[in-house]
Amino acid sequence: MTRPIVLGAGPAGSVAALLLAKGGAKPILIDRDAEVGDPICGGFLSWRTVGALRELGCDPAALGARSVTRLRLYQGERKAEAPLPGLSCGISRHALDSALRQLAIDGGAQLEIDRARRVGQGVIEGDDRCWKSPAIFLASGKHDVRGEARPRSASDPALGLRLRLPGSPELQNLIGDTIELHLFPGGYAGIVLQEGGSANICLALRKSALAEAGGDPWAVFKALAHDNPHFARRMACAEGQLPIDTIGAVPYGWIAQETEDGVYRLGDQAAVIPSLAGEGMAIALASGRAAAQSYLQGQGASQYQRRFASRAARPVRLAKALWNVAETSRGATVMIAASRFPGLANLAMRLSRL
Repeated sequence: MTRPIVLGAGPAGSVAALLLAKGGAKPILIDRDAEVGDPICGGFLSWRTVGALRELGCDPAALGARSVTRLRLYQGERKAEAPLPGLSCGISRHALDSALRQLAIDGGAQLEIDRARRVGQGVIEGDDRCWKSPAIFLASGKHDVRGEARPRSASDPALGLRLRLPGSPELQNLIGDTIELHLFPGGYAGIVLQEGGSANICLALRKSALAEAGGDPWAVFKALAHDNPHFARRMACAEGQLPIDTIGAVPYGWIAQETEDGVYRLGDQAAVIPSLAGEGMAIALASGRAAAQSYLQGQGASQYQRRFASRAARPVRLAKALWNVAETSRGATVMIAASRFPGLANLAMRLSRL
């Protein structure tokens, strides 16, 4: 029997590997790192994602996730708050990815460590060996692999920056059980507490904003704190200049409409939703599940990809529209005002779900 290969042991790849193994396909799960890392994006899980994880046998609460019940928006001195439609949570990608990778291994997936240099139809060229299979599940996250790169045509692309603040009573008082979005011209910052009470701060901003700060990510955080008093109170909890993780040229709004024969694109390789929607992990889980089911049912990669693209279209388009509005001063003002009406905020949150 030819074994399917899953490239990438993040949430999308691990879920695909788990379900393939349960279906008797004996998948090989390849990741470049033996030690599970802590990727920048995906530290917030919506109420639907929490439910999907529990169905798979992974309870975020058991991993130390922090409960999140409200959304809070900030723009300068302005703020607005709305309840979330259901119980959500904040958890580090290290904790979540570790649990899902182990779940896949325990379910029967064979983990191999190798760094892919190129992916083509039926083949993965790794540093250690060449892997061959007529069914490849591409789940490399926001990192492209040569041969299957996503288009990046934006003149001023989006970048991601992440800073983690150690837990403290002050952060607990400021943030509590909320997911915060701090809006500013050219981008936004999302803040949520995670296991241990640490605060995960993720910025999505344009490349030009980083250039204006002299290419110094820490200078970006300092400038935002100077101009945004609520953000400054969070940054005051930083003990010195902390390390900042970065990721470049994120193609927000991109959806894979087609794929090569035998290459199933999952997670951010299938659709990249702007992170302010908090739905990236839902796309990862849903694409991993849908791709595995399609394979087990004898359906081709192209059929799966077209169906998933159709399914992702509405939430991705809406989230991209909200992002484009939020990164302008006038648009952010409108969003703050609209969020004071719980019905409108609730509708926007539900429509941006997969």
